[in-house]
Amino acid sequence: MVTPHDAPLSPPPLAAPLAPPPSARTILKELAAFLSRPRVLAPWGLFRREAWAPLGVLLALHVGAMMLVILPFIALWQSHFGLPLPDAFGKLPGGWLLPITVLVAPLVEEAIFRGWQTGRPRALWLLACLLVLLVLGTTAKTLAPTVLGASLLALAAAALAGWLRLRRHGVPAAYRKAYPVVFWLVAVLFAAIHLMNYPATTALSLPMVLPQLWAAAMLGFTRQRLGLPAAILQHALANAASMALAMAG
Repeated sequence: MVTPHDAPLSPPPLAAPLAPPPSARTILKELAAFLSRPRVLAPWGLFRREAWAPLGVLLALHVGAMMLVILPFIALWQSHFGLPLPDAFGKLPGGWLLPITVLVAPLVEEAIFRGWQTGRPRALWLLACLLVLLVLGTTAKTLAPTVLGASLLALAAAALAGWLRLRRHGVPAAYRKAYPVVFWLVAVLFAAIHLMNYPATTALSLPMVLPQLWAAAMLGFTRQRLGLPAAILQHALANAASMALAMAG
């Protein structure tokens, strides 16, 4: 007689197979649909292995269109109209151009322009606190050290308290409805701010920030579909590609 202890062990259940990554065609169709009608999505996150292939597709499109279409066009535009070249990079200390462009700018710009675009109240609250911090930074020299220190501590406490209180709140319906307008307004603002890179601007200067408008569109989708870390990584790699092209002459 076979006792329970003598019975053969059944094989362990097989692990569920990983979902295949979406094809390039699928992700490009979703990108086109998103740009025609931006909407709030649930980001996959880079912890999912199948998210890396779409990131590669989006990065290739981002950099490829910029290198092969947009940058040649604005080079011709700048040359034809005799527009000045950007001078913002020349104001940076020696040796800081590469780390600021490839590391600092992607982190800061994505946090400010796209980190909150999920529309969750906690993200919007942190954006408001970040804007207050920027205002404090611009007025720091006019404040007494004790006032500045107390203001920073109060702001940090408010940011933490607001995040803890709002972290379980969902995306407001009003934000979802307004998101298409919000998305494109932020994209245009992101591009327009980069006009500050030029010593002088006119209406003819507007096409010179087409790379930033294109980046805002691509990174906005990446942020919604894959998450903020993916948008930061894509931004950093796209900036690195631009820097490599500039250094190559």
